[in-house]
Amino acid sequence: MSGPVEIRPGQSLELLKELHILTRDGKLNQDSRRKLKQVYHLYQFIEPLLAEVMKERGTVRLVDHGAGKSYLGFILYDLFFKSLPGDSHIYGVEARDELVEKSRELAIRLGFPGMSFINRTVAEAATADEIPAAVDVVTALHACDTATDDAIRFALQKKAQFIVLVPCCQAEVAAALRRHKAGALAKGALGELWRHPIHTREFGSHVTNVLRCLQLEAHGYRLNVTELVGWEHSLKNELIIARRGAQGNRQAAARLAEILDLLGLTELQQRFFIPDRL
Repeated sequence: MSGPVEIRPGQSLELLKELHILTRDGKLNQDSRRKLKQVYHLYQFIEPLLAEVMKERGTVRLVDHGAGKSYLGFILYDLFFKSLPGDSHIYGVEARDELVEKSRELAIRLGFPGMSFINRTVAEAATADEIPAAVDVVTALHACDTATDDAIRFALQKKAQFIVLVPCCQAEVAAALRRHKAGALAKGALGELWRHPIHTREFGSHVTNVLRCLQLEAHGYRLNVTELVGWEHSLKNELIIARRGAQGNRQAAARLAEILDLLGLTELQQRFFIPDRL
């Protein structure tokens, strides 16, 4: 995004203050301009997806997993949802009671009626009565450990049209690699990829996201995997955008199974489950 970054017409100044993008006296300093640029950078990836769903269905139902303080949900509501007619809605899923309560209070204060906050874990959300049986868009930004995988499972169950993920750390694959390291080294040179502890962690993180992508493709999603530069200064900046297709992908399912077998990770087949029938 080139040129100066300025607040868009109609944005909630109170929300921007809550996000510390505006100072308390309503000013933009150098730091807040950087934060605003990050917000718009993220929004430019998600807004076309919302617009496409809105054009096709006339309403948008979005579920944000591991919502935390629900910054993403509030940003999306302020920039896109609040001007929509009808029953479009954002559901923020967060397990920490105090964050859910703060988000509910802020939504009331801002006059954002199309936002709900669900006090559940990501894994519990699939059966939550507060969330509809089908949703359009599922997001999970920096949802820690297996919460990203739970969000994927949720999206598959809900038949989401789009899934937007910025995966966070996930220790499960690295732990399995660590347990079977001696056996892998005995078999040949492939085990060298994760012999050292730092490589176990980094390789495990990379393999996790590769398996997630293959899983989504096996379920019929088409992927765009890129980098979300500059967001929250996180080292975990891989952005996965998945679009639901018509049918599953046999080759992706076969390669997922092959990688699990090759790396001694077959115990994780339930984590990276594939369709029963393709």
